[in-house]
Amino acid sequence: MSISGPIPAQCARTGHAVRLHVQALRWCVVALLALLPGCARLPAQPAPLALQTHFTAGAATTLGQLVATQGLPEGLSGVRVLDTGRDAFLERAALIETAERAIDLQYYIWNSDVTGIYLAHRLYAAAGRGVHVRLLLDDVNVAGRDAALALLDSHPNIEVRVYNPFARRHGAGRVLNLLGDFKRLNRRMHVKTFTVDDSVTIIGGRNIGDEYFDAHAHLNFRDRDVVAIGPVVDTTAQMFDDFWNAALSRPIAALTDTQPDAMGKPDSAAFERAAHTIEALHGALPQRSDAPQRLRTSFAGMTQAQATLVHDRPAAPETVAATMLPQAGSSALDAIAATVRKELLIESAYLVLDDTTLEGVAWLHAQGIQVRALTNSLASNDVTPNHAAYARRRERILDSGVELHELRPDAASCRELIMNAGACLPPHVFALHAKTYVLDRQTVYVGSLNLNMRSRYLNAESGLVIDSPEMAAGIAQAIEHNMKPANSWQVARDEHGNLVWRSDASAPGGAQSDTEPATSWSRRLSSEFFALWPLEKYL
Repeated sequence: MSISGPIPAQCARTGHAVRLHVQALRWCVVALLALLPGCARLPAQPAPLALQTHFTAGAATTLGQLVATQGLPEGLSGVRVLDTGRDAFLERAALIETAERAIDLQYYIWNSDVTGIYLAHRLYAAAGRGVHVRLLLDDVNVAGRDAALALLDSHPNIEVRVYNPFARRHGAGRVLNLLGDFKRLNRRMHVKTFTVDDSVTIIGGRNIGDEYFDAHAHLNFRDRDVVAIGPVVDTTAQMFDDFWNAALSRPIAALTDTQPDAMGKPDSAAFERAAHTIEALHGALPQRSDAPQRLRTSFAGMTQAQATLVHDRPAAPETVAATMLPQAGSSALDAIAATVRKELLIESAYLVLDDTTLEGVAWLHAQGIQVRALTNSLASNDVTPNHAAYARRRERILDSGVELHELRPDAASCRELIMNAGACLPPHVFALHAKTYVLDRQTVYVGSLNLNMRSRYLNAESGLVIDSPEMAAGIAQAIEHNMKPANSWQVARDEHGNLVWRSDASAPGGAQSDTEPATSWSRRLSSEFFALWPLEKYL
């Protein structure tokens, strides 16, 4: 039985015609790049910035005292998985309300939507009571919001910096800047951390936005991060300092002409609307009066374990355009994976394995080690070009010995994982954004690093490696649950060697499709078009 129909003949002919013109198009792009001016470089730093270090007197704060009650053994951290968007949002909100001295935040994306507006306003309120806030954002998602960030930065207790900024801030100039300075601007900071009062940190895959917190109208992510206390907080704070002080980080005030004294204050009406919307979805929001008790309950549910931060370092301007080599975080994960003896479970939103990784997986398979992977299907993937990069290598991934599963956009598990009653009904899409790896059900990595070439070679990434059979077993069970036929399609080969997507992996002759399931021919054609281009390292 076919789940979706084949591409019509006329569309197949169109695809053939597209292939005939790709080489000419490539040469046009090369010619355009050659004509672009080379003067658009990293914006100048008006004056040297003094080095800053993180707040270190957390023990005297309310959060520090809450952490002390946990009685952590020396060298161990307390860790708890934030498995739903609701839990992840409320944990962050409670930390802001409890903060007394310092909040350091480092993100790839901070959306100006309901949850983004709410958290930004609460940061502003925290700054008003004396909390020092440092916000570091990658510039890839800042476009058009310089004024809003400058407004935050105008508060005497808030500093905003932008990592690896574009020299041209708006419209076509920004696009031309990307093309003219591509090697530098292609290197992004994909790190996500949220550290408060030198006592608590959140690390993982979630950005700040409705789709990460079960609050989006159309698309919601299965994501994962970890809230942690103990020694790993200090190493995370040191990593933040490295990026904050990096030569590629620029104060927002140096990038915009907006004058702080002309800005006024954040829109209180927008905040009230956001709060009302979130309360309707997630219930009562943390207040300063009850936030500490919420966190006390959170900390009491933590697992005590050895937790190690693995991360990349910020690139130096003089080396950012150098020949790409595997980043430190990816290499550290490689070394850990080399110790696996029985089973490797992979959960990665984007799965684009380079030749070295494919060889390593094939070696594991040859040793009798089971390797299973869950990633997005074309139907659940939020970025078609990223899926196309994966599709170019999907057969090689299968041939390396990976048992491969692709998440369904209508997965039954959505109703268990997305704490928003309406978000799992058609036409809503459930998608994977988590980046989690479980080794022998003993060790788990939770972080920002997708198993793809962009994370391996280009982005700065971070994550926690946690040695905890208890946590590893729980996360493994969650990944396996999403591999079930009701939640994902298993990709395999039929008797002729062709790819098939099976909706019942236990019955080889059961329901299956020979094309990407639950997609239109136009979406499949779009993916095929992008797959014509060897862009795996850039997606």
